[in-house]
Amino acid sequence: MLRSYTRRVPVGGLAIDPLTEPEVVAHVLRALDEGRGGWIVTPNVDILRQVSRDPALLAHLRAADLAVADGAPLVWAARLAGRSLPARVAGSDLIWSLSRGLAAAGRSVFVLGGAPAADGVADGAQRAAERLAEACPGLRVAGTLCPPFGFDRDPARLADACTSVVERRPDMVYVGLGFPRQEHLIARLRADLPETWFLGCGAAVNFVAGDVRRARPVLQKAGLEWLDRLAREPHRLARRYLREDAPFAAALLARSLHHRLTRRPAHRA
Repeated sequence: MLRSYTRRVPVGGLAIDPLTEPEVVAHVLRALDEGRGGWIVTPNVDILRQVSRDPALLAHLRAADLAVADGAPLVWAARLAGRSLPARVAGSDLIWSLSRGLAAAGRSVFVLGGAPAADGVADGAQRAAERLAEACPGLRVAGTLCPPFGFDRDPARLADACTSVVERRPDMVYVGLGFPRQEHLIARLRADLPETWFLGCGAAVNFVAGDVRRARPVLQKAGLEWLDRLAREPHRLARRYLREDAPFAAALLARSLHHRLTRRPAHRA
């Protein structure tokens, strides 16, 4: 049974739903059966850090229907503060579990994002959709789109991309454009697709397509998936992970511990 929304757990200014991965899937499928769409956000430390400095962006995320903890430090912070989040629920896992659930119900997905086509190889969105359909018999692929970088800054290209999704009327849209670009696009699409669910899933489309390898399961379970990505992309990620995200995560955990010891509020949402 789905836990009550009144038990949402505040972490770093955002209310997190204390749901397991199967509960998220069950909630989405039930809502689809009732003709209700929605939006899932999967905040991690980097996302919380960004929204902590941007009230408009924080308000944007608060408009989502479900928020689940993609980052292990969020789970640790909640537990240190004496509030329970059952587990990390990563977008890179949800794209698979949601697809299995949607397949069993004979529903459809639209995949948006991924690497562009090159040297006769299909683009990442198409390859990700094909792999999901192959692994999840019964899943219908409503469509795919791999827009060029910067398309969302061009009104005409953005309108064309939105039209491509809306015309297919999918049950679920996986948007892998990175935060916050994917969230802005989802917010625009929701008005035209009130019965569709959306998942902003970042690099998950690249993972499914096979263009980027995920960390080994042991690192995922230990909350060290970021370390694997840092080792493979140090020039791009060192500043973000080490100089920005690590101090923010330490402060987040410290506030939670202070709350545990003093009972003073650690996090608000």
